[in-house]
Amino acid sequence: MQVTINRKSLVFNPDPSRVIARFLFMGDQRAKNTIRFVLEMSKNDASLALNQTLRDYSMRHRNISRIFEKHFNNIAHLLPSLETSPDEIDYSKKILIGSYFTMEYSIESAAFFNPSMVEHPDQTEIKPGSKRVIISFRATGEGHISSIVFRTGILDRDNKLSIESIGDMLEEAEHIRRHVYDKKMFAHKLDEMQDIHTIIPPAIVLDKLPDKFTYGELRKRIEELRKSVHLTSDKEYLFNQITWLASSHYELQFSLDTNISERVIFPVSANEKNGIEDARFVKFTDDDNNTMYYATYTAYDGTTILPKLLETEDFYHFRIRPLHGEIAKTKGMALFPRKVNGKYAMLCRLDGFNNYIAFSDNITVWREAKILQQPKFPWELIQIGNCGSPIETEEGWLVITHGVGPMREYALGAALFDIDNPEKEIGRSKHPLLVPNTEEREGYVPNVVYSCGSMVHNNELIIPYAMSDYSSTYASVDLKELITELKNSK
Repeated sequence: MQVTINRKSLVFNPDPSRVIARFLFMGDQRAKNTIRFVLEMSKNDASLALNQTLRDYSMRHRNISRIFEKHFNNIAHLLPSLETSPDEIDYSKKILIGSYFTMEYSIESAAFFNPSMVEHPDQTEIKPGSKRVIISFRATGEGHISSIVFRTGILDRDNKLSIESIGDMLEEAEHIRRHVYDKKMFAHKLDEMQDIHTIIPPAIVLDKLPDKFTYGELRKRIEELRKSVHLTSDKEYLFNQITWLASSHYELQFSLDTNISERVIFPVSANEKNGIEDARFVKFTDDDNNTMYYATYTAYDGTTILPKLLETEDFYHFRIRPLHGEIAKTKGMALFPRKVNGKYAMLCRLDGFNNYIAFSDNITVWREAKILQQPKFPWELIQIGNCGSPIETEEGWLVITHGVGPMREYALGAALFDIDNPEKEIGRSKHPLLVPNTEEREGYVPNVVYSCGSMVHNNELIIPYAMSDYSSTYASVDLKELITELKNSK
């Protein structure tokens, strides 16, 4: 017997009208020429140009003049070379200059995919038997740069999902705050990242810093060394690696007047400049019954990946940190929703072939992992991995898996593990739960269905999933039927 999968008609398609206002820099010389041109404009001409710009874009972005002012401040360091200072420039001209260093970026023009679903922290004003949920997506735009975006919706008693109103004006975080670093932990992560230390130890940078240091203190120390030592390519490589790692810690604060659908977690640090990929969200409950939302995701800079951890209580304030340890070097890490036998637990992949499990006393440090599953059936012969965090049920830990089979077809399956010993597999899908159908096969990457996190509601498993790395939808499965099938699969 195969489990019945109920596909839903709701589809999330990429929408090119969803834009944010990004800083645009064209190099020092072109920037100076632009600034000089505006400074030489008459007050009337500058006012006319600014009014036209505000008229065209003020309805597309919340407080666009504030964005222009922020982007003006980004290039203010060039003003002394033009023999002027910010204090000498009329406010309207500052805003106009800032507009020339601003561009719209369509965050989901290419794809809207790889969703995960969690319970919303606000469950007020909904009908009995319903649940408000947050769905995260990987939104991809020009240049294949990925960010994290959200939608909220309500699952009714029949698990029909109604999407709540979507805000029109997208925003990046209002405030970005850099991290305070622990020197010992920082040095450990450098050791894991590269082995150039055998030639040049990081101590030349770190020894003169306090045990707790800021990003600014680190940058100042590196600049001092650049002036005081003869640089070799090895030294410059070390400085770049240290700066790259330091930029991976930060905090984001969104304005309270934004709708969650307007909040965009766009790449901030150098190590994620080419994308924030496949966030797996989970509602985590600690030993004191407090809850926190975590997401593991992959930062990509075009060459190197770095697994990172995002945490939030309210989806307004987010803290981002890199994951440390020998096994924190690959994609697809998925955190369990609570500790298991006193330790944090994580699904992960180390070799791109098998599914692994890891345990740790520290949520950001992961050093050892064991093989949990190997390919067993034809539909998963090329690769098996997780599709999000395990789900706790009365019968055990339910894990949605992905398998890769003939023609590099990605399909979704499921597996059940012992609740007290999640290293013990109770059963797994002999046949996939979900394979791409005719409508789902076409897209940016053909023949792929993929999910980053499911949940249970009203005795059904709700699986949001992407269709060929282009758009997304969801399906439901009777939980009891699925569990029975898994228990009888041995």
